Amino acid sequence: EGTGHLAAALAHNRGLLRLELHGNSSSDEGAQKLAAALQSNSTLTALRLSDNKIGNEGALHLGQALQANRTLSELQLGSNLIGETG
Repeated sequence: EGTGHLAAALAHNRGLLRLELHGNSSSDEGAQKLAAALQSNSTLTALRLSDNKIGNEGALHLGQALQANRTLSELQLGSNLIGETG
């Protein structure tokens, strides 16, 4: 999945402030990889993941990453497959 390659680069990024991946067919696996990258990224302020295929598992990983990430202030997850447990 292309999101995995992007997440690997994001982990080392020091200049990108906004990342728009809406309508990209990202799944729980992609969200998990992005979440791992967010834990070490200290520059990204906005991540737009609306209109993808992210479910409860992916949302939980992203939520956990937000506990470690202090710079991300905007996370859009609308129009995904996230239910009440996500």
